[in-house]
Amino acid sequence: MEKVRKIIHVDMDAFYASVEQMDNPELIGKPVAVGGNKERGVVAAASYEARKYGVRSAMSGKIAALKCPQLIFVKPRFDRYKEISMKIREIFYDFTDLVEPLSLDEAFLDVTENKVNNPSATLIATAIRKRIKEEVGLNASAGISYNKFLAKTASDINKPNGQAVILPKDAEAFLERLPIEKFFGIGKVTADKMKEIGIHNGSDLKQFSLQYLTKKFGKSGLHFYNIVRGIHLSEVQPNRIRKSLSAENTFEKDLATHDDWVRALEQVFDELLKRIKRSGIKGRTLTLKIKYHDFTIQTRSKTFDQYPEQDKMWETVIELLDQDTLNAPVRLFGIGLSNLNVEEERLHFGKQLHIDFGTGAES
Repeated sequence: MEKVRKIIHVDMDAFYASVEQMDNPELIGKPVAVGGNKERGVVAAASYEARKYGVRSAMSGKIAALKCPQLIFVKPRFDRYKEISMKIREIFYDFTDLVEPLSLDEAFLDVTENKVNNPSATLIATAIRKRIKEEVGLNASAGISYNKFLAKTASDINKPNGQAVILPKDAEAFLERLPIEKFFGIGKVTADKMKEIGIHNGSDLKQFSLQYLTKKFGKSGLHFYNIVRGIHLSEVQPNRIRKSLSAENTFEKDLATHDDWVRALEQVFDELLKRIKRSGIKGRTLTLKIKYHDFTIQTRSKTFDQYPEQDKMWETVIELLDQDTLNAPVRLFGIGLSNLNVEEERLHFGKQLHIDFGTGAES
């Protein structure tokens, strides 16, 4: 009989903002935004006090300030966040070597076999969270299950500073009740598309055949078909090397003018820069991705001899934009880096730092 895997997803609570509050006690209990300001820029993270007012990561600083007039903006300190992340990761490695970082503030751990010889993944998660609190001073949440998808989903259930477990016998019933937008990997655009065809929760999703989902959602159709049945075979992979780093944004309304395109690209570029700073990655190939109103996709790329600086990257984005006529209107822009420096600089103990597409949101 095959042994059931035991996966933990550890997710730091409002990580950047919590670090700022820890380092500056005057900020404790107050609404804090990391990044941006009242006039411009983008919020990289928001404290839970700020979230009560509707402030979220990837929101413009101007809108955040309108939602919460007493909001305190602080400048991001990515070196400090990396330093704290290292301490947390060292704690993970005391329990298992099978650690797959997703970003500075979250990771998957496979504790099926572990260094503390504890058969309970739930007790291990409790011990990890206790040590993070005692040794680092921050709160973490955790999800425990038999695959990565369910562990990631479980870590959101009792946030902040809590944990939840989804057992194999409970998985399908739990997923049937789960709102479709709560499924890890289903963003707002896909969730809205699903709701248009009557998919509001897992039970609705389960009614559609694999053939239909594949036709409707392409390669993702198989993923959606499997995850609602509790099937996710991806293993915790501690040694993968990142091939690219990207950011993209789908617009609420299609954009038809050059000025609109440049403004939209500025936002995507700002997000990419955040991810570059967060990960320490550099790349020699810059790619502009364009999705048109009819869902056709075009990519334009340029490769440099050396790793380009920020100004050169932005100049190249505009150069690629103007390289040829766009089939207006445009519904999505993406900017990506490839030919990365990860072969020269193994990221944090040689482990992958995986960052999702899109603006995302810090937990």
